[in-house]
Amino acid sequence: MKSRDSKALRAKARRQKKQRVIVTGIGGRLGLALARRLHRKFEVIGVDRRKVKHLPKDIHFERVDIRRRSFEDVFRRQHVDAVVHLNIMHNPRSTDAEHHDFNINGTKKIFELCAEHRVGKVVVLSSANVYGPDPRNPQFLTEDAALMGGQNFDGIRDLIGLDMFCNTFFWRHPEIETVILRPVHIVGQVNNAPSRFLRLKSPITLMGFDPMLQLIHVEDLVGAFERALIPGIRGVYNLAGPSPVPLSYVLAKLGRKPRPMPEIVVRRLLKMGWAMKVSDWPWPELDHIKYVCMVDDSRARRELGFRHTYEIEDIIRDLRTRPLT
Repeated sequence: MKSRDSKALRAKARRQKKQRVIVTGIGGRLGLALARRLHRKFEVIGVDRRKVKHLPKDIHFERVDIRRRSFEDVFRRQHVDAVVHLNIMHNPRSTDAEHHDFNINGTKKIFELCAEHRVGKVVVLSSANVYGPDPRNPQFLTEDAALMGGQNFDGIRDLIGLDMFCNTFFWRHPEIETVILRPVHIVGQVNNAPSRFLRLKSPITLMGFDPMLQLIHVEDLVGAFERALIPGIRGVYNLAGPSPVPLSYVLAKLGRKPRPMPEIVVRRLLKMGWAMKVSDWPWPELDHIKYVCMVDDSRARRELGFRHTYEIEDIIRDLRTRPLT
């Protein structure tokens, strides 16, 4: 009788044991937001080469570079059930070689370790920017659309390479549930180009252009990552928030005073600012305030059960009242 009771208790303990999830790039704002959500349900191991503050106390942190041998030791010491890969370099001042080494080789290392140590799930952050803003784009792009974001912007090519590598791995290793998330412009408490642009008091806009924008709040993106960790979920998913709105609408609601300028003037100013290192805005990013790049996220809503909670009014209120800290 005691033997049966002890077996039942051990079985119950196994069922109650939290899954162990590695989150790479946990030191970024998105990583911290994800950590605060996941640690309630999972045993989280944070990995970053940066020093990290303000993590929940029950999160185990390893300060390592994903390309180094010390990262392999994390897998050897821990039984890992899933990996969430956020550790993507977006520094426009870094060289193409640095981006390729960190983003492509680092990601390959992660997937190799997942295959070697039989990790059951990998969730990777990509971006809807891999499709690229273009006047020839259909109204809404599905996950099967060509990844054309690198045509005019070298800085996005390694992200496309990363996305394509993950897709290849998906088919080569069907035993590992691979999920690739492609969110639209992420806003909120994240230090990225869209959030910084929309917080400018007098942002420059291009005369004659007023593209439709899709925005997603960082907390809704965190919710999508949580959904992606559900067993059985695999595949590529576009992610969008509320219905698209014109750029002019967002700026007006934020109380901004845009400065419309001819495109040729803006491009020259950005090129000069870049060369003189007084601006970190690469001029090809102008296409995002010129052309449309909207995605269809019906697959995520149908298969992931994804639902956005931040409407456009909530996003605008957040951008207006919460400065980046």
